[in-house]
Amino acid sequence: MSTSLTLPIVPERSDGVWDYISASRLNLWLKCPLAFKLRYFDGIKSPTTPSLFIGKRTHDALEYYYRHRQLGVRLTAEELAQRINDSWDEAAVADGMKFETAEDSDAARRQVVGLVQTYVQLLPADEPPPLAVETSLEAPLVDPVTGEDLGIKLLGIVDLVLDGREGPVICDFKTAASSAAPLELAHEIQLTCYAYLLHQATGLRETGLEIRSLIKTKKPQIVFHRFSARRLSHMRRLFAVIRAYLDDLDEQRFVYRPGWTCGGCDFSDQCNAWCP
Repeated sequence: MSTSLTLPIVPERSDGVWDYISASRLNLWLKCPLAFKLRYFDGIKSPTTPSLFIGKRTHDALEYYYRHRQLGVRLTAEELAQRINDSWDEAAVADGMKFETAEDSDAARRQVVGLVQTYVQLLPADEPPPLAVETSLEAPLVDPVTGEDLGIKLLGIVDLVLDGREGPVICDFKTAASSAAPLELAHEIQLTCYAYLLHQATGLRETGLEIRSLIKTKKPQIVFHRFSARRLSHMRRLFAVIRAYLDDLDEQRFVYRPGWTCGGCDFSDQCNAWCP
């Protein structure tokens, strides 16, 4: 299906919590409101870890690949490896990524090359052309059930929208340590936000959504997981979460929410100081 996609110009975003809502902000608040406060009110930044840096460099290479696809150019695996190698050191400095040893840096770089090369080598030759690549979308949050305007906008950066045979397909890239199928509920907020944005900002409705997982095993694996188009029930749940989030912001209510994610939390030191 050939679809015309006209994208709005999204202004440079601010970090103020009342400027916009995003899936990442909602997900951090859902995980732990106190961590959300430390990040977005107290301004405590998360350090760039090797895993995060590998994910960012993988996304950068895939963006580079699909932007060329938009121009009708299909880059080779070797050309993508060259892009990764040439930009590696500069990107590490820009992100404040300091590997313990040069060998660690080289191993991480080789892992990114392996993931990206495996991905493009396994792509079907007839993959639909991209409609949007690493694209910022924003739209006012208007409840599709009640018609209520919540008075704040939703903003998101969509990795990839493909021009599928039946209509647009929203794709999100993930790097993961294992090949276990992603739990749809764990990604529901992000996927539903992207579907809402696509429709509100462009008038188009997705026909499906995909999580494309690049697995960081010794021999890289690439796994696609397809999910159905968003239903009204998804939107109801999303707007229920957003209303609860806005209520907490109004009341400055940021409770400590202990759970299994605490072990890997970037804010554990500050959290322990806040609630000794």
